[in-house]
Amino acid sequence: MYSLVKRIREDLRNAREHDPAARGDLENALVYSGLHAIWAHRVSHWLWGRGLRGPARILAQLNRFFTGIEIHPGATIGRRFFIDHGMGIVIGETAEIGDGVMLYHGVTLGGQVLTQTKRHPTIEDNVTIGAGAKVLGPITIGAGSAVGANAVVTKDVPADHIATGIPAKNRPRGKDEKIKLVDPDYFL
Repeated sequence: MYSLVKRIREDLRNAREHDPAARGDLENALVYSGLHAIWAHRVSHWLWGRGLRGPARILAQLNRFFTGIEIHPGATIGRRFFIDHGMGIVIGETAEIGDGVMLYHGVTLGGQVLTQTKRHPTIEDNVTIGAGAKVLGPITIGAGSAVGANAVVTKDVPADHIATGIPAKNRPRGKDEKIKLVDPDYFL
């Protein structure tokens, strides 16, 4: 029970750190659909891992209905995961998400094949994925990287890189560069 309370407090602290509009823990716990989706996913993932696949899928679908965020119960999600304005997010069954990851609305972590294999992306620690981005297939987005808004990523992104465009192209992130989630070439 103590670890559950500790994890919820960590989630609420993480929401305050990622969203300048976050005003207080009680309000965030009541109105942040991203937090609700993460909490429901933890329960459905626990059920999935114990072979209770039907109840896990039902809970995941209820979660989708109430939050607009679809997370398959088989997806593995680390700590300090934050979803900002989460409507339209889809996270597939074999997706793996590390610690400190942030997703904006409309992100898809999807597959490209219909076989029972690892078909969804692996997102390493401290990655930010911009609004509307599509990360498709069994690829890896390296630690400390960013994916720009509306990018379509179908190839690995090395650690500390930024991927922007359709199809996404990678470039190294400068040491002190803040992550920008738009494609600078688009606005030239």
